[in-house]
Amino acid sequence: MKIEINNGIKIESYDIFTYRRIRRAIGYLGISLPILLVGLSFIPFFQTNVQPSISDYYYTNLREIFTGTLCAVGLFLICYKGNKNASLWKNDYLLTNISGIMALGVALFPTNPDDFKDKIYTLIPIPEKWLGWLHYSFAAILFLIFALLAINVFTIGQENETRAPKSILNENNIYRTCGYAIIAFVILVPISESLKLFRYSTLVLEALALFAFGIAWLIKGRALGDKGVIGQKLYQENNPVNTEKIFEE
Repeated sequence: MKIEINNGIKIESYDIFTYRRIRRAIGYLGISLPILLVGLSFIPFFQTNVQPSISDYYYTNLREIFTGTLCAVGLFLICYKGNKNASLWKNDYLLTNISGIMALGVALFPTNPDDFKDKIYTLIPIPEKWLGWLHYSFAAILFLIFALLAINVFTIGQENETRAPKSILNENNIYRTCGYAIIAFVILVPISESLKLFRYSTLVLEALALFAFGIAWLIKGRALGDKGVIGQKLYQENNPVNTEKIFEE
């Protein structure tokens, strides 16, 4: 929404700026989590080896980065007041709140370590292995909602758009690609574990899922800008002309 004032200057609503900043923050946090954890693992000061999965970093010296980032994402998602919708699968407000709670659950209910005697408890100090499965349940629901947001919610804005997108880099194509990629990577996690493809297969697949999640939120937050050549390629309101040729060149 833009406000016209007497001298002709157009000022964009601060609400839009706020929403975009929150979206970008969520996207940057999602992408940075695996990069930080793995990158810092190569620095001897932290005395942490590269772990088989992102969740395993809970039992390392990088625990605070793991839990802190997840808690930040969770709080941002809860504070993000999306639009309500009669359809559960398109209810931005409900889905972001649930995903925020799930992110906090992933952080506060750790996975079971290889040696169960080293289990560190948080909210529930009970030595039961089934509590570790709460972590996987929260994580599975979290990634599922991430995919739903990208596929069903982020694409709502163009439902009534009569013009056909002129660029394959149209934002809706990116959102759907990211959403389906998240689903594929999550499904591949247990498959790779059972097949024992390689030691870090789970870590890689989780990182790729987080990258897809982060990219979707960054594009929604217009982190690359929404004007000029990039805006013409990504956003429908800025791409009434064919930018396919520009992309190919």
